[in-house]
Order: sequence, then structure tokens, then C-alpha cells
Amino acid sequence: MPKLAFGGSTGQTGKWVKLGWPVIFFPVALMVAMHVYNNQLLLLDLVVYLILAQGVNIIYGFTGYLPFGYFGFFGAGAYGAALAVNYLSVDGILAVVAGGILAVVLAVILIPLLRLSGAYFGLASLAAAESVYLVVANPSLASITKGPYGVNLEAIFNPNLAYLVGVILVGISIAVVVYLRVSHFGLSLRAIKSDPVTASLAGVNVPAARSIAWLLAAALAGLAGGVFAWITSVFYPETVFSINVSVFAIVFALFGGVGSVLGPILGGTALYILYEFIGISSPQYFQLIYGGLIVFLTLFLPGGLASLVEIFRRRVPRSRAEMDVSQGLGIHAPLAVGGRSADSSDE
Repeated sequence: MPKLAFGGSTGQTGKWVKLGWPVIFFPVALMVAMHVYNNQLLLLDLVVYLILAQGVNIIYGFTGYLPFGYFGFFGAGAYGAALAVNYLSVDGILAVVAGGILAVVLAVILIPLLRLSGAYFGLASLAAAESVYLVVANPSLASITKGPYGVNLEAIFNPNLAYLVGVILVGISIAVVVYLRVSHFGLSLRAIKSDPVTASLAGVNVPAARSIAWLLAAALAGLAGGVFAWITSVFYPETVFSINVSVFAIVFALFGGVGSVLGPILGGTALYILYEFIGISSPQYFQLIYGGLIVFLTLFLPGGLASLVEIFRRRVPRSRAEMDVSQGLGIHAPLAVGGRSADSSDE
């Protein structure tokens, strides 16, 4: 009978201990950066997109579903937070939680989309997200959603606390991906990405596993949307229900390497550093360089930046324990982006 394997083992517990450093290191680094970096707005955006990139990593890197409509969950999270503040008078933290809950509710409604695959799924998710935008921006619903006139959350404006919550969520998102790298459930997802039929014959409950990954990715997007709403305090439907949200989240994940722990973090950080040095002062060159880097990685480094670590590691002899850690982090031999092979090297 098809089933899902969530259990662990002593060996997997050991991997958890060895792989736990990104969960602590990157949030601490982000907190330090807030005190030494003079562009705090850029850091606030970076935190939001690191969460989104890990969400894309879960649904695309582990199951192969490319969510062009991912911004629908982000927008739902932002408006979920706004509704909670305006009608329930909650604080910022509870507003973020409300945003995550609303995004998950939307994801449950859209679970039938998972029956599709490839470009059909991508286009269907995009259409669904646009439909949600049209509902939210409808002037006839202005008494509830404020319609196209925008939302004001100045009553809870606290960018420092919002940033702290965002950093914690970055750590949580990394922890989720670490779990998927070391658990039997994560192996089930990678098997589904490789061949759903074979995975089903092997005893994996394919619909349930896909749905769980879908809900996890939606929850992260909703929480990120809630943090964004809290940070900005004033936003409009077209701001949060923008295809650019999906594009940047997907690009960050691909640039760093999907299916890995470090990939989305490396990709997002590298592109934001590039924007800091080039994009702000010379935006006309930034677009050209940005596109050129994406093409270069797609052609010559399909495993993303994370695969560079393995290239360097190959030149240095390693112990078996070190190999286990690197494989668990997903920094192994480059895989074709969007490929159909399952990585089970950490089992």
C-alpha cells in the first residue's frame, strides 16, 4: 500500500548534527549585517527573497514543479497579515502567522493543479495567481481588501522586529530543506521528481507527498509576504501580486542551485551583492550582466553556485564523514536544472 516515510535513523540524526550549521550561521550573519551594513532596505528585501527562494527550492528542486504563480501565495500572505491587523487588531508577529495560514488555505484550494505537469502546471499556477490578484484588487471589495487603493499598516510599523522575524524564518526555511535532504520523505520527493510512476510502484504516496511539498512552499511564501507587509507597512495589490516576485525567487534558486541547502542562499546573496555594486549605480549595465550570468550558469554550471563547492572539493582528499556532510548539503556533482534524476546520495 502506498505510504510516506517520515521516519529517521541514527545515521540521519548524525547528519542533522553535521548539517545544522547553515541553520545557525546564516541567520547570525544576517543579524550582524544589519548592524554593519548601511543599506538596510536592501537587507530587508534580501531576507524576504531568501525565504521565497527556499520555498521555490522545495517545490521545484525536490518535486520538479516550476511555480510561475508563486507570487499568488506571497500576495495572499501580505493581505492575510493586513486583514489580521485591520480586523483582528493583532500585532506584527501574529499578522505574519495569519499571512502564512491564508497562503496555505489558498494552496489547499489549488492542490488540483498538481495533476498537471511541466509548462501546463506553470501556466495554470500563473493564471490562478492572477485570478487571486483580480479578486483582491476588485473595487467592489474595497470595504474588505481596500481594493486597488492600497493597504496601510503603520499601526504595527516596526522594521527592526520585522527584520528579526524574517531572519528567524530564513533559519526555519533552511532547516526545512535540511530535513528534506536527510529524511526518507525528502528522498521520496526526489524519487517523484525522477519518475512518479516508479516512485508510486516503490510504495510512495505520490499525491500526498506532492501536496505536502506544495503546502510547505506556500507557507514559506505566505510568511514572507507577511514579513514584507510588516516591513513596508504601505503596499498595493500590484506590488505583492507581481510576476517579478516569482521571477526573482526562481532565479535566485536556480542561480544558487536547486535541490541543495546552500544554493538559494548563495544565489540570492550573490545577486544582491551584484546589485549593490552595479545595479544601483549603473542599472543599464546591471540588466546586461545579470542576464549574461544566468545564461553562463545555465550553459556551463547547470548545478548553480552550490556545485562550485564540489568542483573545489574534488581537488582535496576527504574523509567519508566529510563526503556525507557535503552530499547532505546538496553540493555534489552538477545536475541539469530541471533534470529528471533523483539524488539519493545522502541515503
